Amino acid sequence: MTTKVLPQPDRAEIRVETVLQALGEPVRLTIVRALSDAPAGICCGDLELPVTASTRAHHLKMLREAGVISTHTDGTRRISLLRRDDLEDLYPGLLTGVLSAKQ
Repeated sequence: MTTKVLPQPDRAEIRVETVLQALGEPVRLTIVRALSDAPAGICCGDLELPVTASTRAHHLKMLREAGVISTHTDGTRRISLLRRDDLEDLYPGLLTGVLSAKQ
């Protein structure tokens, strides 16, 4: 099976205002928290969220386009991973602070 990485910004293209906007939505923040506990990534369909599949796909796309996550295909599955290293290098402590905030 071939693996394909879905379009996402390069590290140098990630902007803090876009990241913050993406993280400011509760469902997207829930996704980021789930991915922070899964270094190998999570299949998009395995994320348990209180939204429809199409809305889940929209939120994942918004996170990917903001540079918060990376998504690749594995056969028919889409695996999402948190771009922790990229975000930490660009904005030290941002992700740690967001993830440690009370829910």
